[in-house]
Amino acid sequence: MSVALIAFGGNIPSTTRDVSQSLEAAAAMLGDLPGVAGLRRSRWFRTPAHPVGSGPDFINGVARVETTLAPAELLERMHAIEAALGRTRPARWAPRICDLDLLAMDDMVLPDAATVRDWMALDQGKAQSLVPPRLILPHPRMQERAFVLVPLADIAPDWRHPLTGLSVAEMLAALPEADRAAVVPLEPGGAS
Repeated sequence: MSVALIAFGGNIPSTTRDVSQSLEAAAAMLGDLPGVAGLRRSRWFRTPAHPVGSGPDFINGVARVETTLAPAELLERMHAIEAALGRTRPARWAPRICDLDLLAMDDMVLPDAATVRDWMALDQGKAQSLVPPRLILPHPRMQERAFVLVPLADIAPDWRHPLTGLSVAEMLAALPEADRAAVVPLEPGGAS
């Protein structure tokens, strides 16, 4: 079994659910997938849209699952969950009902360390306009995003990036205080 870390986000309601309900449904669907077990998720957090000004505030969270699925197969099933909940992809970083991102799987580096490092080094402008032609693990922008790292710290603060060696807690501490403070929990208490 591998351990996968998955980011959840959404900022528009569907025709039948509000954003929180869509994310709860996505978590339930993910936990029910064949080959997936032990789902543990963070609290939900309200976060400013990324990039700034691109739409309404998001609700974000992260889940940890154990899986027998290969990374590409898990990602394909995550995309099927998004589609089942009504997600469309009119433009990159457009408002969305549900967005699931595969952040990491164990300490896998895909497709290779040089490619991941190249994507990590892209400036913000290029990162917004370019789409990777294949799955990249770990997610090349996760270390920059408080909306990922704050919820990830709920459930996996000690997970270490396989290329930088930094833990989630260390990556989060390196972000500006204003970025961290903008990620506000919607639920009291800890992870579920």
